[in-house]
Amino acid sequence: MSHIGEFDLIGRISASFNSSDGVRPGPGVTGIGDDCAIIPQRSGMDTLVTTDLLIEDRHFLLSDVDPWQLGWKSAAVNISDIAAMGGRPTASFLSLALPPDGIDVGWVDRFIAGFRDMSAKFGVPLLGGDTSASPDILFINVTVLGECPHGKALRRDSARPGDLVCVTGALGDSAAGLKLVLERAAAGPAAPLCHSERSEESSPCQALIRRHYCPMPRVPEGLALAACPGVHAMMDISDGIASDLRHILKASSGSGNGNLGPVGAEIDLRKLPLSEEMKHVCALRGWDPAELAVSGGEDYELLFTLTPEAFDAAAAAVRKASGGSIGITAIGSIVGSAADGQEPLIRWLGGARSDYKGFTHF
Repeated sequence: MSHIGEFDLIGRISASFNSSDGVRPGPGVTGIGDDCAIIPQRSGMDTLVTTDLLIEDRHFLLSDVDPWQLGWKSAAVNISDIAAMGGRPTASFLSLALPPDGIDVGWVDRFIAGFRDMSAKFGVPLLGGDTSASPDILFINVTVLGECPHGKALRRDSARPGDLVCVTGALGDSAAGLKLVLERAAAGPAAPLCHSERSEESSPCQALIRRHYCPMPRVPEGLALAACPGVHAMMDISDGIASDLRHILKASSGSGNGNLGPVGAEIDLRKLPLSEEMKHVCALRGWDPAELAVSGGEDYELLFTLTPEAFDAAAAAVRKASGGSIGITAIGSIVGSAADGQEPLIRWLGGARSDYKGFTHF
């Protein structure tokens, strides 16, 4: 990258966004080109801020992922955090630390194209960031701003006993796609995705890999749920519901928001929404679909709680917001739990195991 220099690189990134409909900064907004972005605030709105770090060999394999896919995912996982609060994304910031080998200008252009295309789905302009050299591996840091009406953000700490535990979409597709990516990396790029190269077997594998690399944030669905009375706690599924549901339970226990003490959950594994592609590949390879759906993570679907009376209205609102393509599924309920200070309890019903754990970074 040294032959074009830092400022030419920034210029290429800025031009990519400024020339694209849907991601140009709006009136009164100052973006790339000054020391700070300037974003006017609207009366009666809360600003949402999220940031995420993606590290080569920890979150992705540079040798496997297409740069366009990596750009898409880098934007998507942060926009998903705004969706998880029931907010609307409004701006992003991107910082890259580029290694000396394996990345050229063409790679960066493809990465930015993927980042821009994901951003354009929700009208999110890129307003700044930073670039640097890295001694060995690629680091990507993204910050996304969003907004929601004052006091209306859906937080993690509002689950109540008697609530249903629900999810949007299907679970486990990304985890299955990641297993395929890792197996392909171990076997070499010439190895078939599935045990047979027949199209009816390889196509589901390819679909799962696409879902791992190209998640779709549930922004309109999150906005719809935030507008539904009876929806209480919500977050996106990044580490698997075995971890993410515990975050909701821990935040909602003893939080002083009207709960009747600590809360736990009961989850019926038989009710987990699974895609046909995931079921097909799991049967083919002998994988446990419940393990992938519960523990795998990176689905970036919405995990939320609501009153039973609110379920039908919420389901209709999500269907309308998604154009009929996304549904919601009740997979369990919030219940009273152990004494304060103890780890929130999740009872897994209808399966052979009772000890599911999600992904942890450390």
